[in-house]
Amino acid sequence: MGKIAFIFPGQGSQVVGMGKSLADSDKTVHSFFEKADERLGFPLSNIIFEGPQEELTLTTNAQPALLTTSIAILEFFKQSGVKPDFVAGHSLGEYSALVAAGVLSFSDGVYAVRKRGEFMEEAVPSGEGTMAAVLGMDREKLRAVTDEITEQGNSVQLANLNCPGQIVISGSKKGVELAASKAKEEGAKRVLPLVVSGPFHSELMKPAAEQFKEILNQLTVNNAEVPVIANVTAKEMTSADEMKTRLIEQLYSPVLWEDSVERMISLGVDTFIEIGPGKVLSGLVKKIDKNVQIYAVSDRESCLQVMETLKEGNR
Repeated sequence: MGKIAFIFPGQGSQVVGMGKSLADSDKTVHSFFEKADERLGFPLSNIIFEGPQEELTLTTNAQPALLTTSIAILEFFKQSGVKPDFVAGHSLGEYSALVAAGVLSFSDGVYAVRKRGEFMEEAVPSGEGTMAAVLGMDREKLRAVTDEITEQGNSVQLANLNCPGQIVISGSKKGVELAASKAKEEGAKRVLPLVVSGPFHSELMKPAAEQFKEILNQLTVNNAEVPVIANVTAKEMTSADEMKTRLIEQLYSPVLWEDSVERMISLGVDTFIEIGPGKVLSGLVKKIDKNVQIYAVSDRESCLQVMETLKEGNR
């Protein structure tokens, strides 16, 4: 029998009203939203449930909002009795994975990503950094482009290696623009500018990483109960010390999502369950390997449906 991985979405999957129907119908689920409000000292749950979308999309709100919603959905899904053999998350989603693996308490996780969001926002003045998705280009070819532009004095790096033919680049506004036009010249099918508030997962995030280190040192970080696949290495990690190091590196290093999924498959995973709003990761996993089973749980209905399906398959 194959193994199961729980995967958690990152920033960009947030949507007003996420988790609300579950929270309204389940006291335990609701308590997670209350705990988040309590730890952060303001009603984050109002922003999650009522919006407005612009406020929810701010990095400082989106990060704790997604972690809270994902873990609340996980709590409901736990009734299925399905346990993961591995957990992983995309960028911010790595923190949901860490909470799921018992590395961080829920309350500390919410606090950590709120601070992470603040430091990321502050690291680069608004409008000076950006990101773009490059479609239909090989990673080595694109890396040669970004290296060349960076060497000429305009910082730009590969930020998210999502799936074959989909790579996000990140850096200074000028660096991303130059790399985008060079990538097109060299055969990229399309380049789509992303609506983001900063150059995440680029060298420009190093100041944020320095500040974030101090926050992590204040929190209790445990060894993982389930191996977590690291964004930075695409390898499994269980030791608290390694996880701290990787989380700091993660702020300015590329998210190796394609490699992480490949790694889990090589370790015997044949079933991926995306836990949290949206189906972004399910789409990426499909593009990486069509032969695995992929489920997405984001509300009461999808949770019950997937529980039923897994039960029928005796998972």
